Amino acid sequence: MTTRDRGAALSPWRFIVVFGVVSLLMDFVYEGARSITGPLLASLGASATVVGLVTGAGEAAALGLRLVSGPLADRTRRFWTLTIAGYALTAVSVPVLGLTGVLWVACALVIAERVGKAVRSPAKDTLLSHATATTGRGRGFAVHEAMDQIGALVGPLTVAGVLAVTAGYGPALGVLAVPGAAALALLFWLRARVPDPAEYEPAPRDEEAVPRGEEAGPALPRAFFVYAAFTAVTMTGFATFGVLSFHLVHRHLMPAELVPVLYAGAMAADAVSALATGWLYDRVGPRALAALPVLSAIVPALAFTDSVAPAVVGALVWGAAVGIQESTLRAVVADLVPSRRRATAYGIFAGVLGVAALAGGALTGALYDRSVTALVAVVAAIQVAALVLLAVLRGRAARR
Repeated sequence: MTTRDRGAALSPWRFIVVFGVVSLLMDFVYEGARSITGPLLASLGASATVVGLVTGAGEAAALGLRLVSGPLADRTRRFWTLTIAGYALTAVSVPVLGLTGVLWVACALVIAERVGKAVRSPAKDTLLSHATATTGRGRGFAVHEAMDQIGALVGPLTVAGVLAVTAGYGPALGVLAVPGAAALALLFWLRARVPDPAEYEPAPRDEEAVPRGEEAGPALPRAFFVYAAFTAVTMTGFATFGVLSFHLVHRHLMPAELVPVLYAGAMAADAVSALATGWLYDRVGPRALAALPVLSAIVPALAFTDSVAPAVVGALVWGAAVGIQESTLRAVVADLVPSRRRATAYGIFAGVLGVAALAGGALTGALYDRSVTALVAVVAAIQVAALVLLAVLRGRAARR
């Protein structure tokens, strides 16, 4: 009897939508907190160097620790436990962050919130991947990402509003305890209704025979590593929003207080792009990924001009590219890797993504300081190389 056959269970689409609401609420929490992390730490006496080190360490933890949490999820098969634990760590860390008046405690909480994301992400993506086997990988992950971005948009705006009224970080972060608690309650309800989402996806017989807790499944396929290489290359040529916003303010194209509004617009473009490319991926396969290097090459050509309109459009194109990264890229991993190795694959993929994103931020920042023309040319060359790797990936997929 499958999950869909049981009266207490949810359909695959309902599972994805409810999980999307969980992610929406948690993005409300942690994106709201991240929007004021820098000023909060500064108010406790942190220098710019300390803020940079703490936030950098947090992002390194959020991505690098997935190399551990991914294989752990595959070995133990405790996907729900790791998902709930990761979300709980974030839900607790953020409101407490607003209460502390000690710098080192605040720094530890900022990193703890990011560790929560590392703990839950491979397990969460694996749970979602089972339901998307029925709905379509691209569309399933795209709908989840679009809902996720609603929280990323509303959270920072809510925090900004509370901060403007109260002028205190405590109330601004304390209000985030409400969506955090709601997300955890909904997550426990979802686990009770669908304790084993793997039943959405028929498992190969050789996987069904592997006992719980043992090393599972075959080696990761070569196509996965080619795909990881494609992702690494395209991300190495991807400018960060930090560099974009620096340009906007440094060149006096936009006052600093309007930058969050532009970021919100980029998150809206993220949601639309995720839905569009997810739908396209389910119809044409890996060819849909060609949009990512193309958009990534366009970003610096528009965003780093000295005119407001092209720079704003460039920022929106940046958001559209992020939408592909956060949805369709994850969908492809699920199609390339057997279910019993999927959390491991998501952990490795996140590690590759993190290193490449760090390299991309450093490269584009250094090139910006030297020459915008050189930045545009180098990014274009990198994205052409990414397209070549994508062609190799498509060739391997065609031979499968």
